[in-house]
Amino acid sequence: MARAGRRILALCIDWALCLLIANTFFDGNSMAVLGIFAVEQMLLVGTLGSSIGHRIAGIHVVRIDGGPAGLLAGVVRALLLCLLVPAILVDADHRGLHDRAMKTILVRR
Repeated sequence: MARAGRRILALCIDWALCLLIANTFFDGNSMAVLGIFAVEQMLLVGTLGSSIGHRIAGIHVVRIDGGPAGLLAGVVRALLLCLLVPAILVDADHRGLHDRAMKTILVRR
């Protein structure tokens, strides 16, 4: 399983990329940053199993049974992740509430 350091690194990379896009195209609007982040998470995690930050950090999202996360999991995880609270509340397995809700887990590649 992916530990906190890799998760935080991936989140920082994703957020920085979204901030760069928002600064370039949306005059740095904070809601644009959040929207871009949500779309990135929904599409990339939902279809590929990992965001850009996840790939750089060497982690990806899978279902507990080992299958791909899927688009629904990508959408729900992203929406919950944007609320932040689910991501900082973790269980003994270091799974955030957004992962528990969709029965997913972040693992090392």
